Amino acid sequence: MPRDLPETPPAEGRELLLVGGGHAHLGLLRALAMRPIPGLRITLVAEELAPVYSGMLPGLVAGLYTPEECEVDLPRLATAAGARLIHDRATGLRPAARRLLCVRHPALRYDLLSIDIGSVARPLPPGEGKLLPVRPIGSLEARLAGALPTGPVRAAVVGGGAAGVELAFSLRHRLGPAAEVTVLSGGPHLLPGAGRLAGWVAGRELARRGIRVLAGAGLARSGPEGLVLEDGRVLPCDLALWATGAAAPTWLRETGLALDPAGFIAVDATLRSTSHREVFAAGDVAAMLETPREKAGVYAVRQGPALEAAVRRLLAGQAPRPFRPQRRALALIGTADGAAIALWGPLVLAGRLAWRLKQWIDRRWIARFTSLPAMPPMAMPAPMRCAGCGGKLAAPVLSAALRRLGLADAPDVLVGLDAPDDATVLRPPPGQVLVQSVDQFRAFLTDLHLFGRIAANHALGDIHAMGGQPLAALALVTLPHGPAPWLEEDLHAMLRGAQEVLEAAGARLVGGHSAEGAETALGFAVTGAADPARLLRKGGLRPGDRLVLTKPLGTGVILAAAMRGAARAAWLEAAIVAMQQPGGPIAAALAAHGATACTDVTGFGLLGHLGEMLRASRCGARLDAGAVPLLPGVQEALAGGIRSTLHEGNLAGIAGLLEGEAPPALLDPQTAGGFLAGLPAASLGPCLDALRGLGAEPAVIGEVVAGPPGIRFDLAGRTG
Repeated sequence: MPRDLPETPPAEGRELLLVGGGHAHLGLLRALAMRPIPGLRITLVAEELAPVYSGMLPGLVAGLYTPEECEVDLPRLATAAGARLIHDRATGLRPAARRLLCVRHPALRYDLLSIDIGSVARPLPPGEGKLLPVRPIGSLEARLAGALPTGPVRAAVVGGGAAGVELAFSLRHRLGPAAEVTVLSGGPHLLPGAGRLAGWVAGRELARRGIRVLAGAGLARSGPEGLVLEDGRVLPCDLALWATGAAAPTWLRETGLALDPAGFIAVDATLRSTSHREVFAAGDVAAMLETPREKAGVYAVRQGPALEAAVRRLLAGQAPRPFRPQRRALALIGTADGAAIALWGPLVLAGRLAWRLKQWIDRRWIARFTSLPAMPPMAMPAPMRCAGCGGKLAAPVLSAALRRLGLADAPDVLVGLDAPDDATVLRPPPGQVLVQSVDQFRAFLTDLHLFGRIAANHALGDIHAMGGQPLAALALVTLPHGPAPWLEEDLHAMLRGAQEVLEAAGARLVGGHSAEGAETALGFAVTGAADPARLLRKGGLRPGDRLVLTKPLGTGVILAAAMRGAARAAWLEAAIVAMQQPGGPIAAALAAHGATACTDVTGFGLLGHLGEMLRASRCGARLDAGAVPLLPGVQEALAGGIRSTLHEGNLAGIAGLLEGEAPPALLDPQTAGGFLAGLPAASLGPCLDALRGLGAEPAVIGEVVAGPPGIRFDLAGRTG
């Protein structure tokens, strides 16, 4: 690919939406990280946060690689490219409106769209046997580990192409010599696209390793007895991998995009849709009509630079140049025991040299994504902006975003957004008192819909912790200056996410305030109602109470690690799941089982909030630090010296209370953290069972003791 790319002018507020974390998009993102396009907003929608490099998948199955060695960390790559990352799955397209439909997010707007979502497995034959599709490849290792029986295994691979043959070698290495491994090839020869010699060499290498080949053996169905072939033979089998080739995702049929006969997106030589010129497609999901090639990662990798060039030329007002894939590609099939089969046109070579070449190519490709520049979010150039009330979001932006929410007020809301006025008017429930709290923080995720969900969940925590029922919320929104379409989309995304959480908790979004600022921020002033006789306060702890924590700790250090590009995708994913767990049912269960005191663990960390409870209750506590649950990655991040910026302040906040050294995780500030409650010992067991039934991960971490407020770490093994 020639590198005589144009100097791309500012993109003037245009949006590039990338769907899928396929090999071509990975290359495009890396290129944009190295050479950004000013003014272009990039959003990546991906179902997997750590996609597996297809060339190393067989080695992962064989146990030659750890998952981390063959995965690309999408959050880190997106941050380097200045791209927003949305963890979701695409389900449809509205090309006329230029909107992408997803499972969990509102429809996403785009000016340019690129689709690189790979392919799906071909339909499985009928039956209920253990037939495991290879696709999606990102989850294959976990699915395989869960499906493998104990003891000697009779395994099969359905498919005689390069993927099927290499996976058969991998299964042999993984399962050991006692296992039976069989390859079912629907055609008369292995590797049908590579010639008779290649098929013969592959068959020879399989036989040398005790792998049986059944050629011309079509699969009719699967069942408890094994695999039933079309000729009536039965192959006893405990587990079979379905590696029969690629099929197109079915949702593409409803998009209106031009497709080839197999259902893949038809593209021209510039990788643009033949029917919708603002749409690109690459990788397996694309069908190159002018230069058709097999579905293989080697071609997808080469399409990354082609996509970059096409996008740059299009934004510069130039016509994209054609992409000409190589006529033949080097194929390397590892045997999982230090050798490989190399295929180049009619040439075939098997041996250790081919394996060394394969490892060098694969590891070099993965290494391209481990050292990336840290890029700040792209800022739009703007003239001086007014402050005060001149710094509010424009009325058309605000009204358009709110109109799309479809807000409807509850009976207790006398004046709200259905007929906006200067203030909201609520009717308090009879015999109850009002409970109010406010929280706000800047965005720590580029997925603003998800950020809105977490911000709302966090703001509800104080109301739930006091035993209240949320009624209404006022939003506090700050957005950086940008084009009006961006502002509308961002405001709608945040408020839609918040609306989902608020309404699930029984509250309504009834108004708020918006303003321009340097960074995106969101908060809520929440009003709730509670029975004054059943309020849960911090000061109700009694000696003998057991201290129960309802969520693992560590969101602060995980988010700090993510900001430094040091958090694995799996760590961030687990933290995001924890931050979205609703607190209302959890708090209600604590109250129903006689909780004497409760608070939500947030910015001051576990020890800071426990200190507040002990001071208010005028008693002490003994903790078992080893019983405190932590999110995945917390220990590794702390061991690497990563701390939240609030860490030292939280340590100072418990001065005079602590006896001994505080474990760092217990000082970590939490976003949408769990509850810390005191429970009578007699109700502990039933309460823990109820919390687990709600999906919580409760832990008994200590005991309240008589005496002056203080925290001691000497209760190991006695918290049950």
